[in-house]
Amino acid sequence: MQSSLFRHALVLGLVSAIGPFAIDMYLPALPEIGHSLSADIAQVQLSLTVFFLALGLCQLLYGPLSDHFGRKPPLYFGLALFVVGSIGCALAPDIETLIVLRFIAGVGACAGTVIPRAVVRDLHTGVEATKLTSMLMLVFSVSPILAPLAGSLVISVASWRWIFWTVSALGVLGIALLASQLEESRPASARTASTLGGVLGTYWTLLRDRHFMALTLIGAFGMSAFFAYLGNSSFLLIGHYGVTPMQYGFFFSINAAAFIGVAQFNGRLCARYGLVRVVEAGVAGFASIALLLWALFAFGVDRLDVLSVLVFCSFGFLGLVVPTTAVLALETHGEIAGTASALLGTTQMVTGAVVMGVISQFVDGSPMPMVSGIGGCALIAGVLTWFTLAKAAHASSAPAH
Repeated sequence: MQSSLFRHALVLGLVSAIGPFAIDMYLPALPEIGHSLSADIAQVQLSLTVFFLALGLCQLLYGPLSDHFGRKPPLYFGLALFVVGSIGCALAPDIETLIVLRFIAGVGACAGTVIPRAVVRDLHTGVEATKLTSMLMLVFSVSPILAPLAGSLVISVASWRWIFWTVSALGVLGIALLASQLEESRPASARTASTLGGVLGTYWTLLRDRHFMALTLIGAFGMSAFFAYLGNSSFLLIGHYGVTPMQYGFFFSINAAAFIGVAQFNGRLCARYGLVRVVEAGVAGFASIALLLWALFAFGVDRLDVLSVLVFCSFGFLGLVVPTTAVLALETHGEIAGTASALLGTTQMVTGAVVMGVISQFVDGSPMPMVSGIGGCALIAGVLTWFTLAKAAHASSAPAH
């Protein structure tokens, strides 16, 4: 079992990381891309936002397709489209073309975002699913930890365009791993016959499931806090605090390491205290630190060390929240795991894109727009947890098995 868990985590983690790697490796190059293509900050950020929107919205398509055709065929198609879109980005002559091709690449990349969660649900439930999800995130951590450093290294020795050649090669590697290392987890006998009416009916059923939607939104606003940092931190740290692109890669990586590192304790904590209590504790820690961060900066603190330490700690608590809410949300939807995973992922990505879009309207070169976005997401996640999971915590007070 442990060997199988590790193999699945390795393959699914690497496939899942391809899309995020294309985001994180790209972040240190945002200022240079703007200069190279004569684009302003809002236009460059739009190339990031459309990638998120594609990652989110197209999951609604990939989820039902994976329930109907199996998990691997949509993964092959998505990764191939990602490779084509990324090659196009490497050759883009202007910012408008880059934005369009980033959207196309995002349409392809989202297959690797939604379908691996469904594969986890195909293979495991409960604590075993939490263990696999946390192991998957450990492999997945290669993206937020190494990608900004790799991107900084690339732009220090070559053009930003080589970032897109690099992620294209990673897409090809992902296709090879799928073909050689991952078996189909959705046999023909378990596949659903999909019609437009049936798919819409399934989504409507999930949208009316208050427990599913509450858990999805808690995870969505937790991830949105990370997206708020992701979309604004390169401009803030490089432009406002004066760090180098390589130093920025370090700052970004340690926050991602906090998230991934804490997530590795999920299996043990959930087995001992139950999944719901772990979510409650994680949200409480995240919200408390994020709101402290906002209060300090609102009262005039403007220091990189304070920002870095508090963001590091708050994102560490998110490592308890995001994977555990996903497992809980999918727990009772095994027969439509692909569709449920798609709605969960779409909600997270679209919420994150909206948060980034709202923050971009208030960007003034100071930390406050980003800090306010993180604090606002934490507050909403805390309120949702308080009003939706209190009764579930009592019902789930015994350790999960």
